[in-house]
Amino acid sequence: MFVASTYSKKELSTDVEPDLVIFHANELVTMNTKYGAPRIGEDMSELAAISDGAVAVKDDIIIFIGKTEELMSKYEFRKIPTKIDATNKLVSPGFVDPHTHIIFEGTRENELSMKLEGMSYLDILKSGGGILKTVRETREASIEKLVTNGKKILDKMMSYGTTTLETKSGYGLTTESELKQLRAIEILNEDHPLDIIPTFLGAHAIPPEYNDKSDKYVDLIISDMIPQIVKERLAEFCDVFCEEGIFSIKQARKILKAAIRYGLKPQIHIDEIVDTNGALLASEIRAIHASHLLKSNEKGLKAIAETGVIAILLPSTPFCLMLNEYAPARKMIELEIPIAIATDLNPNCWTESMQMIIALACYNMKLSPAEALTSATINAACALQKQDEIGSLEISKKADILVFDIPNHDFLPYHFGVNLISKVIKNGKIIVDSNLST
Repeated sequence: MFVASTYSKKELSTDVEPDLVIFHANELVTMNTKYGAPRIGEDMSELAAISDGAVAVKDDIIIFIGKTEELMSKYEFRKIPTKIDATNKLVSPGFVDPHTHIIFEGTRENELSMKLEGMSYLDILKSGGGILKTVRETREASIEKLVTNGKKILDKMMSYGTTTLETKSGYGLTTESELKQLRAIEILNEDHPLDIIPTFLGAHAIPPEYNDKSDKYVDLIISDMIPQIVKERLAEFCDVFCEEGIFSIKQARKILKAAIRYGLKPQIHIDEIVDTNGALLASEIRAIHASHLLKSNEKGLKAIAETGVIAILLPSTPFCLMLNEYAPARKMIELEIPIAIATDLNPNCWTESMQMIIALACYNMKLSPAEALTSATINAACALQKQDEIGSLEISKKADILVFDIPNHDFLPYHFGVNLISKVIKNGKIIVDSNLST
């Protein structure tokens, strides 16, 4: 969990000696927030990169950003305990993954064959598969098993460069099981190096026991689940899967307005499979962010642009669903909608790699490598309202830093399907070092 060190900016820039430095970075991507946070339009391509760059860290925060020559003249180099030579390497902020579902039991590899045979997402759901299969197995799992499962996923995410993530409940769909998932997230957030932002997603699907009684389930979410979750401080956000055949616009509005009254921040899954006018609802309730948006109409997109809703695009989801349509990222950039990208890691779409998401965003949504990296760092941090702490490499921010075995950011989507990480630094500590791998 984030605990800031108590240095003033004056101290940071003058008197404090670093305990870790990175130097001679071929390309040091800072994502300096002077370009705006979140970045929109043309500013999404402005990486604020430094050649022959250097970073100095004290404890868990950054105390210097600049050229290697300046670093060498500023500090007594030989006395610095940890030195990382980044010659011919890319250095960037840690990845922020703003939309995941890591707390679940069971797998759904059998559904790949079903999709290959032509079954749709909703067809699989109606047959008792999909989310409902995961719900059955997650309800039966102990909290210890959910924590063990989550740790394995977090370890893999960490190895690919994720340093902060959001994750959701939503595979319980009873008060007891939703609380169990959120408590598992709380345990992992205390015990694991990565920072985890918890989201309540009780409105992920209609549970079987509420078939043809979805309004009663909505009432349960509002009258029972949300109050208990808030009482135990188990979630920061509330999410709803607003989609045809799942939760309607009216139901989503009712849930999210109740969540806002209780102090939870609103976010929403919208327009993934059909256009429900979900983008207009996201704008109306001033959601912090909205996810998917494959089918959102132009009126809705203009509305979220005007209200500053951040669009979280999930290119791995249509990839796994074998769709030929992806979210209209170029249109969104033209409309100056702030864009973030995420893995959407879940049993239907299982990837821990934000590097893979950057590649998919470039190849299938036509983002440039710079836009994709912006979407995976500073804009993703904004989607979680953590931009003052993470997402860019700036003095007084958390030292969440990636060192890649590639010379520049263009290589991230260019050399795909492998792990390009050399080192992951979280809170000023090296937590992944490929040179130490066996």
